[in-house]
This record gives sequence, structure tokens and C-alpha cells, in this order.
Amino acid sequence: MPFTFEDRTGQLKGSDYDDVYDRMFLRVTPYPHSPTGNSNTLAIYVMARRSTRHADLRHLERHPSVVLEFAGPSLGLGTIHFLQPPAASMSIPMNNYLKKTALFGGSLSRKFRASDGREYRWQHKTIDGHEWSCLSEENYIVAHYDLRPLDVPAYGVSGNTLTIHEAFSHLCIDVFASLTIMRYIAEHGL
Repeated sequence: MPFTFEDRTGQLKGSDYDDVYDRMFLRVTPYPHSPTGNSNTLAIYVMARRSTRHADLRHLERHPSVVLEFAGPSLGLGTIHFLQPPAASMSIPMNNYLKKTALFGGSLSRKFRASDGREYRWQHKTIDGHEWSCLSEENYIVAHYDLRPLDVPAYGVSGNTLTIHEAFSHLCIDVFASLTIMRYIAEHGL
């Protein structure tokens, strides 16, 4: 079964991602302990259980798996810091982590090397019905992110989902980190 995460808010700078089968819970939120004091820094936390819909601050008791330190829209991307295994204590400039797929290609198609040593690529709106699609070197769909269409009502759920196919479930953190950067690139026109 694929991991299907509900993105509760659809917002880049703060949301909970809860697997609909309660297998994994992730949170993307501004990082309160940025070493540079950068207010444009996000952290990805693996949470032990589903968060409440109210002001849940349990992530402050945990160490993040990844910290995304964005330089700001006018300065470019920034640095990604992997803080948990398998890539513990590794920092990479985001432009080196997520490279354009073609020299003169658009910035919304980028590739990255995941913790399994293989290369994957994100594409924006190239597959019908998917806002973002992550593909393997063999062109298999690894993951896709979908926003609820504005004309579709939501009843107790956001309707925004990230699906990671079961064969690639070991890449959840890689997928979340790279997708967050891709969404930042799209949001700020980088």
C-alpha cells in the first residue's frame, strides 16, 4: 500500500502530513533554533503520532530530521542539512542537491540523489492530475503531490495529498525535503 499523506494546510511554511493509515506522521514548520537566526528556515520532524488540529508544539521536544535553510527569494536557495540517519550531519547547498534536469531547462524540473544513492527527478504539472510528480531514472512514478481543486468541497480533510508508492517508502524524508524545496522554488519564482 502506498503512503498517502494528508497535507493538512497545503501551506509551504507549516503543515502536518499524516498517513491516512497512521503509519507515519511528519511536520514541516519554521525552525525555532536556526543557527543564523534566519526566519526563512524550515524543519522536517518525524512525529510519533497524529497531531491535534490545535496548537501542538510536540515537535519542539524532538530533533528535526532535515533543516532547510533558505537564503531568501532575492538571494537564491540556501542549504539543506540532513540531521538524522542514514545521512546524519550532512549539509549540501540546495542548488547542488536539486539540480536542473537540463542546462537551459526550467527550474521546475530538477533531479536529486536520494539516500539510496539513486537519482530521482521532480516535475511540475507534467502528468495529468498531479501538481508535482517524482520519477525514478526508469520513469516510474515514485511519488506525487496533489492539491484539492478549488471547486471541490472539503469535508473535514484538506484534500491535499502526497502519495509515496510502497516500493519507495524508505525515501519518505528525501521526498518530503526535495518536494518542500521544489514548492519553495515555484512559490518564489527561482
